[in-house]
Amino acid sequence: MTLRLIHAEELSPGRGYSQAVEVAGAERTVYLSGQVGVGADGRAPEDIAEQARLVWRNLRAQLAAANMGVENLVKLTVVLTDRAYLQAHVAARAEALGTHAPASTLLIAGLADPAWKIEIEAVAQA
Repeated sequence: MTLRLIHAEELSPGRGYSQAVEVAGAERTVYLSGQVGVGADGRAPEDIAEQARLVWRNLRAQLAAANMGVENLVKLTVVLTDRAYLQAHVAARAEALGTHAPASTLLIAGLADPAWKIEIEAVAQA
């Protein structure tokens, strides 16, 4: 599988994400349900930075169960419940992805449980 990150020259480049991703030669696609910042005990920490790290831990665990890693991510949809959480999300994302830059959409909206501050759904290909 090869990924080609696409950024139309006449548009602003994404910061930490790609405007589009072309996938060639993929054999498998995995659609990951939205993962939230909840630990194995079912509790969501109060701190957004900790929830953001947990989201990425949970995403990595789901990817590993599919024999994939973050390098297989091609599309993310991130939901934050408050704009004030953006920096914590960006920091956790950079820690989790390094220079990998899948296509991404960010929404500010409510989530099913008021304790949840972040949710990320994803598409991965191998």
